[in-house]
Formats: sequence, structure tokens, C-alpha cells
Amino acid sequence: MKVVIADDDDLQRAILSAALKRMEHTPIEAVDGLQAYDLLCEHNASILVCDLNMPGLDGNDLTKKVRETILDRYVHIIMVTGHDQEAVRQNALHLGVDDFMGKPIDTATLTARISITERLVQHENLIKEKNRVLEEAKAIIEQDLHAAAIAQKRLLPAPRIETPLCCFYSAFVPSSYVSGDMFATFELDGNRTGFYAMDVSGHGVSAALLSVAIGHLVTAEYFQRNTFADDGTPDPAQLAKTLNSRFFHDDSEDYFTLFCGVIDHDSQELHFCQAGYPSPMVVTKDGTLRDIGDGGYPVALLPDVEFTSERAPLLVEDTLVLFSDGATEAEDTQNNAFGRQQLSQIVLDAQARDLNLMPDAIIAALRAWRGQRTLDDDLTVLVCQRRFPQ
Repeated sequence: MKVVIADDDDLQRAILSAALKRMEHTPIEAVDGLQAYDLLCEHNASILVCDLNMPGLDGNDLTKKVRETILDRYVHIIMVTGHDQEAVRQNALHLGVDDFMGKPIDTATLTARISITERLVQHENLIKEKNRVLEEAKAIIEQDLHAAAIAQKRLLPAPRIETPLCCFYSAFVPSSYVSGDMFATFELDGNRTGFYAMDVSGHGVSAALLSVAIGHLVTAEYFQRNTFADDGTPDPAQLAKTLNSRFFHDDSEDYFTLFCGVIDHDSQELHFCQAGYPSPMVVTKDGTLRDIGDGGYPVALLPDVEFTSERAPLLVEDTLVLFSDGATEAEDTQNNAFGRQQLSQIVLDAQARDLNLMPDAIIAALRAWRGQRTLDDDLTVLVCQRRFPQ
């Protein structure tokens, strides 16, 4: 190992250098503290043996400078002092010296001190190498997660979708790279529009994998096939039942909440099934707000669950607002939840101003509530306004 020796005594340096060479180390000699510091930096050495009393920069000043400026590695400092300098040693320890040797230097003591320090340096280098490998692995994982996040977002509808009968506005904010939320909208046969929003329990990769699997599975054709009764009546509970049968497993704790709906534009009704997803809000043209649904069981939590389809009026120019529980449960710095009351006010204010900006207004309010901290839970906002046929 490279060991910098700082001592203004030529004989002392020679004795130390000879002993280090016998130990198969490489001594690098310096006549004072300033030269020692330069040699530490030049040779990237991690061991310094220095005398306390040197001209220019003494041992204490050298120690202080090393600790303040050499931050890319740890330099082990062994100081040579007199045996009767206890107070001086206490001060040197405070400045950052690791060990001491008394004068005159004993070769056995030097050998022991250097051997101990060598093991420490080797251990540090081993940790540094392991950290380097971990950092490389972390970078690869983050790169893969970033690619996965892009792929997941490609499954989602565009933030703004206009059809002859509906306008959809949405926002999607993962709490991490990927999200357990998923949603989609569909133009169906018979003057009808379909949609769903779901939220997998938990966070991270496991939740995201299930949400992506559902996003791939529930295509427009799959949705159409599984949300109507044999007589053609909308029955969204069939979709929840089908997904429950497919994704429930005795050996799995994964489950998800779901709200799926079919808007019948002729009858001006919303046929829906609520499976544990937060109750959406409906805002009428005159600014009246009401909630839809009363809860229901999540999907894939229990094997035999009775899902039901319900109906509610959804008139032209009514606005339906869906949101995952990341909206109402977002906590401020005092652990207070944002709640439905505040969310209702944001919805009403946005409805009166510009409906297109409602998802962004909700996100901005939540970020302000959080003190600009990242959301703890994934967030989905899906806004649907019925409109007159174009």
C-alpha cells in the first residue's frame, strides 16, 4: 500500500521507510505538512504517518486540512508524538487522528499499526466495490423502471378525448416510477360509451404488474363482451365478476378496486358497478354536486362476491368525476387527509371555470396540500362530460 510519511527529521523518515518496505508497502516521503498533503492527493494514498511537530503545517493542521478537503476516500492518520503528551493527543483525536505512536518509534508497534490500518483500508475498498456494483445495478433497475413507466402510460387514453357525445379529461400521477392505477374509455355499439378505473392495493412493481395485466386484458372488445346481459341491457357487474374469477387466487393477497360504467346516451343513464372504488361525483349544469354509489367489495379479495349493477341519471352537460383514493387520502405535513369536502370544492370551482383544467387543478391542490412533497399513493383523475350530439 502507499503510505505517506511526513516528518522533517531525515533519520526518522528513513527508519519509517525502511520498515514499510520490509512490510512490502510503498513509502512516500514528505519533509513537511504541505508536501505531505500534496503527495496524498497526487498518489491517492489512504494512509498517512505524520509527526506532530513540523515546520509550516504541523500534524494537527495537516489533519484538519485532510479531514476538510479529502472527501473521496478516508485517509487513516497515525500521528507520532511524545509519550507524555496526553493533552496533545486528546486534541489530535478531536481533529481526526486515528491512532498514535510514541517516540522513539518501535518497529513492532509500527508493524502492528500499519497492519491494522491495512485491514481497514482493504475492508473499505471492498465496501466501495460492493457499493459500486450496487449503484450499477440500481442504475439498470431505474432504467428498466423508467422504460416500464413509459410502456404503462402508453396503455392509458390521451389526457383529452372528444367524441360526438362525451369529452374525457384525465390525469395520471404515479407515486413512484410505475403505478397500480389503470383506466380506459371505449366507444361502444348502440349509442353508448364505456369506461373503467381501477386501483390495485399497494404500490410499486407488484401493483403495477397487475394493473398492466388488466390494461392489456380489458380491450374495447373485451369490455363490450363482458358488460352487457344477453338481452343487450348494460350490466357492468358482469365485468367485475369476470375479473374476480380470473384474478382471485388463494395464495395471493393482490386485489383491486374498480368502478366501471356504461353511459346510455339515449336514456341519459349511467349503468355502473362499484367494487370498492371511491364514489365518483356528478356535477350538474347548475352546479349541484352529488355522489354516486355506496362502496361495494373489491375485486379478487374474496372468491364468491356478489357484484351488482346500478343506474343513475347522467344528463347532457352533466359532469362525472372519478378519482382514486390517492386524492382524498393525501396527507399534509400534520397527517391530515385532504378529504372529500375539499376535493368537492376544487371540482365545483373547476366546473365553473374551465372543465378541461379540472384534473390539473386537483393535482395542483393536492401538491400544495402536501407541501410540494411527492404523493404517497398513485393518483388517477378521470372527468367525463356528456354533451349534445355534434
